[in-house]
Amino acid sequence: MAEIPESILRRSAAARAKAEGRPLDEILAEMGLAPEGGSAPAAAPAGEPAAAPVAEAVAPEPAAAAPAAADPGGAALEGFAAMADVGVPESLIERSTRARAKADGIALPGAAPAAPVAAGGGGGAAAAPAAAPVAAIPAGVRTQRLLTVVKANAIQQVKKEPHDKVNTWPHLVAAEFVALMVMTAFLLVFSVFVDAPLLELANFNEQPNPSKAPWYFLGLQELLSYFDPQVAGVIIPGFGIAAIAFIPYIDKNPSVRPNDRKLAIMIFTFFVMASAILTIFGSFFRGPGFNFTYPWADGIFFDF
Repeated sequence: MAEIPESILRRSAAARAKAEGRPLDEILAEMGLAPEGGSAPAAAPAGEPAAAPVAEAVAPEPAAAAPAAADPGGAALEGFAAMADVGVPESLIERSTRARAKADGIALPGAAPAAPVAAGGGGGAAAAPAAAPVAAIPAGVRTQRLLTVVKANAIQQVKKEPHDKVNTWPHLVAAEFVALMVMTAFLLVFSVFVDAPLLELANFNEQPNPSKAPWYFLGLQELLSYFDPQVAGVIIPGFGIAAIAFIPYIDKNPSVRPNDRKLAIMIFTFFVMASAILTIFGSFFRGPGFNFTYPWADGIFFDF
């Protein structure tokens, strides 16, 4: 076996001391080397014991380096030319692969760095030509594009955040309470300066003609002109209330946009328009005897 340089032996001793947790001087003494800053010890009487630890210390070196040089290219991944279709230039892939292989201590097939050859000192091993192109990506080296590292959530937030919602208390209730107090104060002041339009005391012997219900009941009174009291007073209002109660079960669309709630808007518009038409007819188009009349010809028979 060729003589191993002392610098390599000292590096091996330092690595062994670090791995075993022992003092460096003790490892150097076993290998027959002088401690750091000291003189070389005398040769052992037998001669062989000093050389045996050296062989034992450096024996693992070829075994440790064997996996890096054992791959002649059989486990290599696909070539650079095959990865050019993803949009990454081949030159960038090659540069990235060389940098990653250098950091991980992996020898690239087809090219050997010049620094390890000079460090060997002997030039015994023949190096491959430095200009030879790299034909494949060695095992253990990953190439990736920059955009694949960034997650989609970091660019676009698709989750809806409840930033446009507030609690009912105190935001909504406080606003409604203020509106209630303002309206109460307005009605109180208005009632002090304006008298209520009250008529004389009711006399059951002198009923007004026409005798009309309050405006909010005139729609039902108008129905009595067309249907039987059982139908106009019970069946039709009952069906109307039931239909309004079933609207949330008929139209279950959670959207609040009017374009998406056409069915609900249609049902609500039907009831509102029907109630408004009946109330307007009972208020302005009914005269003495609750007969149909024209307000622009016979006047309005309704007290506001």
